[in-house]
Parts: sequence; C-alpha cells; structure tokens
Amino acid sequence: MSIKLFNTVTRKKEEFVPLKGKKVGFYVCGPTVYDYFHIGNARVFILFDVIRRYMKYRGYEVTFVQNFTDVDDKIIKRANEMDITMEELAEKFIDAYLEDAEALGIEKADYHPRATQHINEIIQLIEKLMEKGLAYQAGGDVYFDTTAFPEYGMLSQQNLEDLESGARIEVDERKKNPLDFALWKEAKEGEPFWESPWGKGRPGWHIECSAMSMKYLGETLDIHAGGPDLVFPHHENEAAQSQGATGRPFAKYWMHVGYLNIDKQKMSKSLGNILTVREMKQKIDPQVIRFFMLSAHYRSPINFSFELLEQAKAGLDRLTTALSSLEEALNRAQELPLEDRDLKMTGAVEEYKEKFIQSMDDDFNTADALAALFELTREANIYIKEEKLNTRVIQSILNTFRDLGDVLGLFAEQEKDQLDPDIEEMIEKRQEARKNKDWAAADSIRDQLLSRGIILEDTPQGVRWKRKN
Repeated sequence: MSIKLFNTVTRKKEEFVPLKGKKVGFYVCGPTVYDYFHIGNARVFILFDVIRRYMKYRGYEVTFVQNFTDVDDKIIKRANEMDITMEELAEKFIDAYLEDAEALGIEKADYHPRATQHINEIIQLIEKLMEKGLAYQAGGDVYFDTTAFPEYGMLSQQNLEDLESGARIEVDERKKNPLDFALWKEAKEGEPFWESPWGKGRPGWHIECSAMSMKYLGETLDIHAGGPDLVFPHHENEAAQSQGATGRPFAKYWMHVGYLNIDKQKMSKSLGNILTVREMKQKIDPQVIRFFMLSAHYRSPINFSFELLEQAKAGLDRLTTALSSLEEALNRAQELPLEDRDLKMTGAVEEYKEKFIQSMDDDFNTADALAALFELTREANIYIKEEKLNTRVIQSILNTFRDLGDVLGLFAEQEKDQLDPDIEEMIEKRQEARKNKDWAAADSIRDQLLSRGIILEDTPQGVRWKRKN
C-alpha cells in the first residue's frame, strides 16, 4: 500500500513518491505574527500536523518547516498602534502562537524560520532573478516580471488575462504589468529597513517563503502546503520566482486545505465573526476543536458552529471514555489462554487498524479514520464487559488505540493529566463513604470536587473522573 494525495497542480490524486527515498521535505506557510491566529488558520495547522504525524507513522523521515512572517505592512501598522517595535510585536505573537498551537496538540516544526533572520538569503535570491532577466528595479523597489516567466499561472491554472481580471492586484504605476509583484520594497519614512543593492528596504511577502524553504529543504520540496486563500497569489508567486531562479520545479506536490465558515458565513472582519484560538480555548477544550477539525476531509469546506462543537465534544468523550475503560480493564485482566472471543477481538483490532490506514492512505481521510476508531471502540466496549479478560488482548487494543490516537493528535492530555494528591484523597474518601453507605458524605465530597472542576462518574468498572470544560 502507498499514500495517495491530491496535488493542486494536477488537480488529481497521485501516488506519493518522495524525491529522496523515505525522506520528506515538508513546508507549510505559517502565520503573519501581528495578532492571535484564528480558527481558519487552526484548521490548516492541525490538518498538516496530522499529515506530518501520519507520514512518520508510515515510516517516512519528515523534515517539517513552518515560517513566521515577522515583517509586513500589517505588522508595522500594528506595532505603531501599540507603540512598540516591530520586533517586540512579533515576539509577543510568536510566543502566543506557540502556546495556542501546543494547546491544540500541534507539534513544533523542525524549523520555524523568520523572515527578518534570512535577509541575506532573500537578497541573493532576488539578485539571481535579476541576473536571469526575471526581475527589474523601479526606484527603490524590485518587481518580478510575470510576462518573462511563461509558466506563470500553472498553480492556479489560469492565463494572465484571467488572473488579471479576477485578482486583487496591488496598484503601482511603476510596475510593467499589473500582475508583477514586489520582491523588495523601498523603506518609507519611519519604517524598519535593511541595506540592499537597491537601497534601504525590506522583502516582499512572497520572496521570504521561497528563500527560507529552499535554505532548509533544497531547491525542490516534496510538499508545499497552506490554506486555500494562498493558491493565488502567494503560492503562485512563490512557484514562479523559485522555479525562475533555479530552473527546477519548486515543489513536487502542492496541498491546500478547504475553507472554514462560521455559521455558514465566510469569516471576515466586516461581519465581526473572526474567532481566535486564544478566545476559543477559554470556552472549550482545545482537544474538542482539534477533533472537530478532523471530522471532515481536509479538502472539504467545513462549517464551524458551537452546536457542531457540542457534537464533536460528545464524539471525543466517547473515545476518551473508551480509553479510560480499557485502562481499567487492564488492571483486572489476567494472563489466560486465548479463547475464541479473544481471537475474535484480536482480529477486530487488526481489521480496524487496517481500515484506519486505508483511510489515511487515501488522501488523509481523517473522517473515515475516525470512523474506524469508533468501530474499534464499539467492539472493545463489548469485549470488556466479559468477566474474564485476557491481558494480552486488552494490551493489544490499548496499544492500537493509543497509536492511532497519537497519529490524530488525540488523547495526549488524558495520558499526561494528573490529579493533585488532595483531590485523589477526596475521591478515595468518597469511595469509602459509598462503601459504608454514607450517601450524605459521598454527595458532599462529590459537590466539593465539582466546585474544583472535577466531575465524577460512577460506572460498573469503578469511579472515573474528568475535568469540567
């Protein structure tokens, strides 16, 4: 079996064959760090985190790069509004990104390059484009000449006339053509700048990703990925300037996540419906947000609402409850000879593991992968109702459950979450009170725990606890 993924360039699923054996160079466009990132960004970051995890699960050696855009018109404007330096603003929101991403279970990239730390590489790339006649200077600005690169439009699959009529183009009378884009921008009064052969200025947005990705992953990447809004112009421009400079394809596979709407409306400042992860995680468990994002195929549009989040919470609770039940079942399981029901359960574990892998191999279908995990949950719940449980079988279910959960980035909190010793003592006292049929004392302790955010559930397998969201 092999992984198949949808390539934006060819508009079809292709077998994934890395350029260098089992080594994968994977670049995802990161945030522009002038504010907290919103849940539309979160979908992108979560899904590519899962794809990275799955590739490692399937034995690939993945080098994952995600940049921080830390110099930009929006950043300069916001820094001025807050009366701080651009560097201080960027540092604040990079730290916020890393904190919020960790809450969502997103693993750090192998490299998180910043534009301001790669000015030399950016200047060298622009010089190469000018030497090849693909860029020109206009005052203190430098532009990429789109008409000098015949393949321009290959990613968005449109010709120059269609792109020009349908695009939001930065107007500048010094440009030769409306679609030409800035590689280097002359510094305005009071703006941060770097010295360059064209005078004091700063890099354009598109050039930074080309320079940084090629530094860490080589001239051709295996995968370049991002949100749907980046296909044009950002990724189109990256592809043109990179291929123009090197003469080689910039990326073998291009991947893009579907749009996320809020209550069936597009997120926008004008509608006032932009939800940041920073505010959302105060209201709902970030693992629920992650689970929700995995409930649809990554290329499909998805509608985000609090009602749907409640459904996601119920689904995640079902899985985490099953995990807790399996851990409890392991404590009462015994080393026994395998019986028919044990062999049947072992076969089910392999069957649903295989379904999970087939789903993920088919363009990373997380919705179907979750369905396989739920089927395994159903079978496991039936099995652990038996009085005599086999240790090897329970351990096999648990290992599979945890492995597949780790691919999806689920259950991490549950595995590391520990109760304070005094709360554990209160739970033990309540159990003792119940044993002595002192229901008043048991209820009193339960209420005290609830006031501290701990919910108790009495089950046939014993008492369970979870934290109140």
